[in-house]
Amino acid sequence: MATIEIMSVIGSAVPANLRDQGLLACWYLVSNGEPVSGPMPSLASARALIEKLQPGTLLA
Repeated sequence: MATIEIMSVIGSAVPANLRDQGLLACWYLVSNGEPVSGPMPSLASARALIEKLQPGTLLA
């Protein structure tokens, strides 16, 4: 089973719709370098989704 990880992006890598909301960073879930989710506005939302997808695997 491939591990899902959290990846953050900042600045101009943040999608325009999130930058328009004033966000300078966003988070994606990735597996083997491929996106598993769309951009999320908070690390907490990324952690919650990864816990739903792979319960018990988040180490922090």
